[in-house]
Amino acid sequence: MTLAGGATHIEIEGLSKVFGPDPTSALPLLEDGVSKDDILARTGHTVGLYDIDIAVERGETFVVMGLSGSGKSTLVRCINRLIEPTAGTLQLDGTDILALNARALRDLRRHTMSMVFQRFGLLPHRTVLANVAFGLRVQGVPKAERLERAGAWIERVGLSGYEQALPRELSGGMQQRVGLARALCTDPEVLLMDEAFSALDPLIRREMQAELLRLQQELSKTIVFITHDLDEALRLGDRVAILKDGVMVQVGAPFEIVTRPADDYVRSFVEDVDRSRVLKVRHVMRPIEPGDAELASDAPTLQASTALHEALAQVAGAPGWVRVVNSDGRAVGRLDARSTLDALARAKANTTSA
Repeated sequence: MTLAGGATHIEIEGLSKVFGPDPTSALPLLEDGVSKDDILARTGHTVGLYDIDIAVERGETFVVMGLSGSGKSTLVRCINRLIEPTAGTLQLDGTDILALNARALRDLRRHTMSMVFQRFGLLPHRTVLANVAFGLRVQGVPKAERLERAGAWIERVGLSGYEQALPRELSGGMQQRVGLARALCTDPEVLLMDEAFSALDPLIRREMQAELLRLQQELSKTIVFITHDLDEALRLGDRVAILKDGVMVQVGAPFEIVTRPADDYVRSFVEDVDRSRVLKVRHVMRPIEPGDAELASDAPTLQASTALHEALAQVAGAPGWVRVVNSDGRAVGRLDARSTLDALARAKANTTSA
């Protein structure tokens, strides 16, 4: 996949991480196909990741999903070297991150990559304004400028009026908004989000997902988002990678994950997914044919990027075909109730029989 105007921003090849006193000694066992559990039993070493290849496009929201112990948090921490990989390469815009010295690595974390943690990571004795401005303070930005920029971000995430509040005076969702504003206030190229919404109640979590989608529409940051929740992964991700026992078992767009699972492990994840929430109109539309031009021009209109569940009511209520247009308004397809239901049925059948 290549996003509009995009190019590879983060490139990971052969990345492995083994925890223990002699991590490289476990790599030959991994190459021979010895399992994670057997390596632990035989050597006392824990395999975090093995042979991960990922290319994250500029402006992409790349979601890494897996159960506890799958290696997803280890992966995101390798990207900014909070954890040092055992083997492999890691590049940002062609710069070898693993070759950076301590000073260059600090600069990378201060100016280029920001991180949002599951448990907010706010400074409890500092106000909301001071927390959001903290990264700019570390960068040495003058006080007046950093407070102005921090105030603008507080407003942007919907927390105007809470500038002087302390973190303990805020709800969990509000605290996470502070964490997000702090991460974005330094204008990083890359945003790393490690289970950022996992500690929130379901309703607040969904609100934060919507907030992230809204901000990403405006900002087009490169985001690596870690989650154990499939619905969250499918809602947020341009692409989704699924990890199991430190190995990447599938990577693809949400509709590819749902309709073409790579193996039984992925199939078990997506079995009960509502496909109408994952598939877009463009995935199920029929192409415009020469004889359809006159009919299509008079038909109701849908955007090709609309989620199918949002389009169902309009399609079901239309007397015939609905015209599908792309972002510049050009007709690219057509859709009706019967073809939509047939597409959903085929997607379900393909998943269960693959």
